Parts: sequence; C-alpha cells; structure tokens
Amino acid sequence: MSKIPAFLTIAGLTLALTACGSGATPEPTDAAAASSPSAECTESGALSDAVEVTGDFGAPLTIAIDAPLAPTATQRTVAIDGTGTETAKAGSIVEVAITLYNAETDEVIQPTTYSTDGASLVLPINDTGFLPGLVRSANCAVEGDRIVTVSPATDAFGDQGTTGVAAGEPVIFVMDVISVIEDVPTQASGVDQPVEAGFPTVALADDGAPTITIPETEAPAELKISTLKKGDGAVVTDGASVAVAYTGVLWATGEAFDSSWGRAPYTVFATGSVIPGFTQALVGQTVGSQVIAVIPPEFGYGEAGTQGISGTDTLVFVVDILAVAGGPTA
Repeated sequence: MSKIPAFLTIAGLTLALTACGSGATPEPTDAAAASSPSAECTESGALSDAVEVTGDFGAPLTIAIDAPLAPTATQRTVAIDGTGTETAKAGSIVEVAITLYNAETDEVIQPTTYSTDGASLVLPINDTGFLPGLVRSANCAVEGDRIVTVSPATDAFGDQGTTGVAAGEPVIFVMDVISVIEDVPTQASGVDQPVEAGFPTVALADDGAPTITIPETEAPAELKISTLKKGDGAVVTDGASVAVAYTGVLWATGEAFDSSWGRAPYTVFATGSVIPGFTQALVGQTVGSQVIAVIPPEFGYGEAGTQGISGTDTLVFVVDILAVAGGPTA
C-alpha cells in the first residue's frame, strides 16, 4: 500500500485517484469509455457543445445547461482557445482551475475559488487512477484553454458517487488550463554530489530505480537530508505540487515498504499532503535533483505508525524531483 497520500483536492472536494474512490474501476458503457484516457484527444459532441459558459478565463464563471444530460461517453469542447505552445499528452502534467457541476441536476458541486496562483488541481496525464473524465478533459490541452467536458458516471464517480453527485450521475467539468508541462522526465538528471558520511548508500539501475543499502549502525535520532544529484530547474516552494519518483525503505530491515518505480512514471502530490520529513526533503530543492532523507518517527508517522510501519521505525526515502507546479513563486 502506498504511504504517499493518493488524493488531491479541488478546493473542498476530495477526488480519489481511483475512478470511483475505490480500488475498482467501473465497467465503461461503450468502446469510447473503455479506451485509454491519455491515448488520444477526446472529441467534442452535441452535449458538450451545448453547454454555455459565461465568464472570463481565470475568473468565476456560470453555465447554462439543458439538464438532465445523459452522456454515454465523455465529450470535450474547447470554449476558449489558448495560446500555449506545449500540448498535453501522455506523461504531461497540467495545472488547472476546475468548476464541477452535476449534469443531471444542474447543481454546482464545487465552484472554483481561484487561489493566488490560479490553479486548484495539478493533473498527471496517465492511466494510473485519476478520474478518467478529468484526464480526457486535460489531455491535448494548451495553456489558456477553457475546456467544457461532459462525462458519464463511468468516467467520473461511478456507482459510488460523491458529495453532490449520486451513484450513476454524470458530471460537467469546466477547466481553465493554467500551465502545461509537456515532457516530464522519468529520473533525476542533476549533477552528482559528494556522498555524505553516515547516510545509506544508493545504487541506480539503468532506468534510475534506486537500491538503498542501510549501514550497520543505529538509526540517527534526528532528521537527515542530503542531496545526491543537484538539478538546475525550478525551486520547490512550500505548497507546490511536485512530480516525483521515489522509494522508501525501513532502516531496521532495509526492506522497501513503498515505491513508485514500476507503478507509474511519476507521482504527483502537494508538498503539504505528505509526512513532515518528506516535505522538508523537498521544499527548497530544485527540479532535476535527487534527495535522500532519513526520517525518524517524529518526522514520519509518529508513535502510532501506520500499516507495515511501527511507531519506532526510521524511514529512508530516495526521491527524484521531476517537475513542479503551483505554489508561491520562488
């Protein structure tokens, strides 16, 4: 089980990374819904074309729909054409502001609050668990697009629903695309740094996956962070969303308890949504860097621990910082 929280939020609404908030993805209603959300651009249709959106890009908006809508596959219409030069595709990251509506009841489920940086969500374009309707909406987007997407329940909250959306109900996403990071690397590319004494050693496979070897010493009592590779990209600020590849092992046994390697090219999360030691290992670092963090319980899961991790376990993470979006400007 992943120890990195598998969720992001649209303002107050929690969207599980799995399609319906559980580990099971519902069966799609047709061949279009069954296809990979990140494989190709989603076409417009009569339902998405008919949604009338009023309001400027990057500002609160209103819509008019002829509810109830009953889509059998996701439809996607670009209401405002952006001028960005990078186009979202499989492996990209898209920073967006989203308003969510119930397509059956015409109710606003979550208005976009438009925070200081304008974005309310950072979406990875892949097939590893985000709501497929969101991925279909963001895929093929460019910066400055406003996209109207009508999705059936199979591409949204399925047969479980969520707050304001009953089981089986379709939804409408109105998405303003703040930025697109077209090509996210799969491993850190920074310059190797001198190895600090007392840290575990790290050996990298050809694809960048780390093997971590724990020294035959007692675990340190304090949080220890060291830069293994120094990148020259943007600085990770507090509150930013970060794309990383990571492996975590227990100091006591050297056994891995979690890893993104082999599961997805990268994982995206907000710096404030993870354990304190992991946050401190990221904030202030630069994109392209690789970091090792030795995290005692005080900066990890505390005395209570979590599944597979006791209240006395010291954790070791090796993290490749691949991209950053959102958060204050450094």
